[in-house]
Amino acid sequence: MNNSDIQRVMKILKEEVKQWKPPIVGEIERHFKDPYRVLISCLLSLRTKDKVTGGASTKLFSLADNPYSMLKLSPAKIMKAIYPVGFYRRKAEAVRIISKILIEKHNGIVPDKIDELLKLPGVGRKTANLVVTVAYKKQGLCVDTHVHRIVNRWGYVKTKSPYETEMALRKKLSPRYWIIFNDLLVAYGQNLCRPISPKCNICSISKYCLCYKE
Repeated sequence: MNNSDIQRVMKILKEEVKQWKPPIVGEIERHFKDPYRVLISCLLSLRTKDKVTGGASTKLFSLADNPYSMLKLSPAKIMKAIYPVGFYRRKAEAVRIISKILIEKHNGIVPDKIDELLKLPGVGRKTANLVVTVAYKKQGLCVDTHVHRIVNRWGYVKTKSPYETEMALRKKLSPRYWIIFNDLLVAYGQNLCRPISPKCNICSISKYCLCYKE
């Protein structure tokens, strides 16, 4: 797959994803337009299914929706609210620590720069890029396991880790697609281009894929 193919693939995917439910973090941003909620919900989503993340985020934000009110909750109350997300004890602690740092160092405001976000505990490149792109609509390139798997399956890049994939895409992919890339490929990866038994027979972009050529 080359860059001219990517233009066609993006056009097809924009239409295809309309039939599927959007990723939960993007849904939270569209509904609330709040960087803090995007950051915390993204943290909760790590190694957790969207349905569980959505329920936990809704319950937690009904108790506290900003760093100041979050610190008023006890660790036990946060844990109870976000259960059963993966590693809920560790994530509850991270939510409190992040909220404290945001108040002490950023006046309660979530940073809009990747380097600053990466200084927060539990925040990796995926989360940092997602906050920048989804919450602030600034240039970033979020690469999760779906994006990493799919672009390698396409043959668009040949990389061994999400970090390598992000760096390769930053060099190769047109910036016009950066902000929307994750949302499109996550929906596509969850519903059709799955890790196991992808539905290649009904895929509208299979002819552009390396798997198809094999």
